[in-house]
Amino acid sequence: MEFNSKLGNDDDGEEVDRGRYQRLVGKLIYLSHTRPNIAFGVSVISQYMHAPKEKHLEVVYRMLRYLKVTPSKGLHFKKNTSRDIELYTDADWAGSVSDKRSTSGYCSYVWGNLVTWRSKKQSVVARSSAEAEY
Repeated sequence: MEFNSKLGNDDDGEEVDRGRYQRLVGKLIYLSHTRPNIAFGVSVISQYMHAPKEKHLEVVYRMLRYLKVTPSKGLHFKKNTSRDIELYTDADWAGSVSDKRSTSGYCSYVWGNLVTWRSKKQSVVARSSAEAEY
């Protein structure tokens, strides 16, 4: 997805074939298990599976073009002499245009290898950036 792109439920867009959109997004969901770099974008576009518009399909096509030119990206597990465990977390504040809820996420590395990650839209609207990250 483009940096800082905001997708919403605009009524001015042209509707697209819902079945095709759902099949493409379903394949991207499956692929995101080994390509965590697309996981957030897939979670955003999957929110519009009930009524996709042209701009939503264009984001799907953009992701497919990205995957085509980056076949070597993905999870690679390597042997490492470093025995470190690293954890990272972040959240945005009111990042969703449609309902003003924040998205938080985390990832963990064991011995330099990514082993877990998650992003989730928060269930309540945060009133500050500190509350969104809490």
